[in-house]
Amino acid sequence: MSKKTAVITGASGGIGLELARLLAADGYELILVARRAERLQQLADELAHAHGIAVHVMPMDLARPFAGEALWRAISTITPDIDVLVNNAGFADWSGFADESPEVIERMLHLNISTLTSLTRHVLPGMRERKRGKILNVSSLAGLQPGGPGMAVYYASKSYVLSFSRSIRSELRGSGVSVTALCPGATRTGFEEAAHAERSWLFHWTRPMEARDVAAVAYRGLQRGSAVVVPGLLNKVLAMVWLLPAALGLELNRFLLSERR
Repeated sequence: MSKKTAVITGASGGIGLELARLLAADGYELILVARRAERLQQLADELAHAHGIAVHVMPMDLARPFAGEALWRAISTITPDIDVLVNNAGFADWSGFADESPEVIERMLHLNISTLTSLTRHVLPGMRERKRGKILNVSSLAGLQPGGPGMAVYYASKSYVLSFSRSIRSELRGSGVSVTALCPGATRTGFEEAAHAERSWLFHWTRPMEARDVAAVAYRGLQRGSAVVVPGLLNKVLAMVWLLPAALGLELNRFLLSERR
């Protein structure tokens, strides 16, 4: 049998790292992408040694304009035939919009939306032609919410990822290609410290899931071809905030995202 190849962005830590381990254990050859070259190489060495697979590392800043195009050109020098694409890279900033750095906003939009969209567009034609392939786009529990006062751009970007994933999944019905949106809640990845969200009531009142557990649920959903995956019972309950009137949901989220004094 020919080798299967998976691309994982944001693979140097958290959910992306754990998904890389699961894919490697299933015999996928890997193309790992993230900014942190040293951590990527350590993971590549670990997985190649443990599973006897080829692992390619691509240290790249995917928050730059046209990063998706540049990444696809680099991937194509290895193989244009991608069996699994995991769009995991993303970041958040916990700040009122009027106080948020314009540069941070631009980078967040490029990474969370533009690069994900571009890379998906480049990978899809080959998958459709071969009549097989799986895509996992990492949205967030935030993507199911009416909005997130205090994290407005992040919540909006993750709503885009969820809507985009659902739409192209519908377009691809019957093609042999599946698109899955992962909507994790609070997860121990280092993400919360980077976004400073650990000071919020949301992280105070909820017990974050371990990245390994989230990845395991996500991987099962990916292999089944599920449309949307929400790991954890509490997160499934919190996801139902969208059932509330939008004004009430926004007020609830504003409180949950406010800083504990």
